Order: sequence, then structure tokens, then C-alpha cells
Amino acid sequence: MMGHALLGASSAHRWIACTRSARLEEQVPDATSDAAAEGTLAHTLAEAKVRHYYYPADLSKRKLSGLVKKMKADPLWQDEMDGYTDDYLDYIKAAALAFDQAPYVMLEKKVDYSVYAPEGFGTADCILIGGGTLHIIDFKYGKGVQVSAVDNPQLSLYALGAYATYRMLYPIRDIKMSIVQPRLDNISEWGCSLDDLLAWAVYVKERAALAWDGQGEFAPGEDTCRFCRIRAQCRAWSDYNVKQAFDIGELPPLITAQEAGERLTALEGLVQYQKDLQAWALSECLAGNTVPGWKAVEGRSVREWTDMEAAFKTLKENDIDEAMLYEKKPLTLAQVEKVVGKKEFAEIAGGYVMKPPGKPTLVKEIDKREAITNKETAAEVFKEER
Repeated sequence: MMGHALLGASSAHRWIACTRSARLEEQVPDATSDAAAEGTLAHTLAEAKVRHYYYPADLSKRKLSGLVKKMKADPLWQDEMDGYTDDYLDYIKAAALAFDQAPYVMLEKKVDYSVYAPEGFGTADCILIGGGTLHIIDFKYGKGVQVSAVDNPQLSLYALGAYATYRMLYPIRDIKMSIVQPRLDNISEWGCSLDDLLAWAVYVKERAALAWDGQGEFAPGEDTCRFCRIRAQCRAWSDYNVKQAFDIGELPPLITAQEAGERLTALEGLVQYQKDLQAWALSECLAGNTVPGWKAVEGRSVREWTDMEAAFKTLKENDIDEAMLYEKKPLTLAQVEKVVGKKEFAEIAGGYVMKPPGKPTLVKEIDKREAITNKETAAEVFKEER
């Protein structure tokens, strides 16, 4: 396990935009979570599968099977990890085949981009080099936020580090970056020329120097602050949310669609900020500190069995019919697919599955899904008449 750089690639979208955040985040330890541990487990499996495919001498089939068996004993293991990591391997295989000749394949490679950001380094999931192309592939197991490869600073820094390391060995003209996020069925690809990447590096170097010195400006925003460790206490983020909530001007009797869109955008981060602030205040109260006007109390508790089997046995011994203690119900479609396996399920029972239209929901205009409306088109009206 290696440490994290102050100007790490995974947080680059934050310290590039908000240069003051890097040194402030340094004051708060990086907390772990089940989601992060689950992602680490999935990454380990993904790397093992790709390594076995390309370097079987390093990781034989027997060793891979032993590793998977050990991973399955982890409480965070989910059978769906197997299919999702297969998707990642399939993407890398297809990307490698797209090269005119077999590319050089590197996995979990530490890349150093300190020439652009002081002490900057990171670990790229997969790097393919060949035929003048450098291809960075990143595996994302999270399902909370869809990640785009377009102008992605994390992958761009990996590309800069890989270029600095391998430019003497491989001619590089074109850069390609890919995000593989199978749990959201998201594969995002983007490319640029080496010249464009190096031009961006000049800008990043200036931002990194400010971030390293703890200088520059705050730049609060939903995307910038979403995973920042100091967001609950950050005055800039707090003021930003208060401004969105209360400083939006006097409301007229009726607002226009334009105004409604602007206000929805302005208030978007407020609810999450409130949750972050409440979580921080709770931790302060539990630590014995005072947060004026607030206190920590024991929440609602749900009863649970101390020994369910013994309780059911006693109930049956006292003439309670066993049928009253259990209910029989089928698994959900998703649960059946998980038990059977995605591919086999599609082959056997796919013909019995339909996907009705989802309930209308409001999203940002940049969302990839097609817009819907209740308004009939002229074609639909004339079709009904015919």
C-alpha cells in the first residue's frame, strides 16, 4: 500500500479548481467506508483477472482461483463483482485489439507527474502503449456518480506521468482515456493530441504551485466539493449554500420556466450540504464538544431477535402453527439474475423480461437520456387519425 500525494490525481478536479482545498484537507484524516473497501476489493479482482490474461506466468490460473476463493470469504464480497470485473477485462481486450500491433500492457502502474505538480504521483489501473498512442483506462466500481472521461484531470495526470516515464522508449502522438464503470453501464472515452495534453499541463503546473503553497482562491461548487473532507466546515462552501438558499432575490408572484431552472440549479447542493453539516455536528457532540442549539440523542431503535431459531422452536412447542411464522415469496428479477448469472439468465429467461418506461424524473440537460414529454407530436396525431 502506498501513501496518498497531497496533489493526488484522484482529487485533481478539486485542487485544480479550488487551490486552497488541498492544504485544508491535509488537516482532516481520510475516513474509510464500506463503499471504499468494496471498491478496493473489486479493483483487486479486476487487476488479478487482467494480470492472469496478459501475464499468466505472474498469476497462474491456480493462484487466481485461490485469490478469488479468499476474496469470496470477505463480508463485502458480492457475486456480481465477478461479472462486472469480466466487463472490465473484456473492454481492455477490445482496446488492445484496436491497436495495429499488440501494445505494451501495464497494470496498477505508479506514475510520477511531479514535474507538473510537487510530489505528485498516482496509480493508473491500466496503461496501453503502442503505435504512437498512449491509452489510459480507469476502472470505477462506484455507482453513486457517473464519471466522464472527457477532460478528466485524473486520467490526464496519469497520462502526463506515463508520458514522462515512457517517452524515451515509445513514440507518443495521441492520448486516449477511458472510464469503465460497469455498475452504471457507463463506458466513457475521450482523446486528444499530445500537444493538447502538454498545453493543459502548463495550466495545471500553475494551479498545482498555488495548491502546494495553500494559496489561490476557493471555488465552491457541487462537483468540486462533493467528496472534499472539509466541506462540512468550509466557510466558502457554507457561504455558497447560504447564498443559494437565501440570496436569490425577491420572488415574483409567478416565476418563469427560465427562473425555475436557474433556482433549481442554484439550490441543488443545499440539501447535501445540510446532511454534511449535520454529520459533522453529530460527530462533534459525540466527542463531547458543544454545538449551540444541538445535541446528540439515541435514535429510534428496532427490536431484533437474540436467538431466532430458539424463539421459533419455543413458539412451535406452544402450539403456534409453523406456517404462521414464515412467508413464501419469489425473489425479485434482479435477485434471480444475480443468483443465476447475468449471461445465463439472459439466455434462459430473457424472453420473459420486459422493461416498461420509468417514472418521469427531472435531471440536468446534460444527461444522456432522451427527453420525454406528454405533448403529442404531429406524426402521432396523424397516425391515430389514419
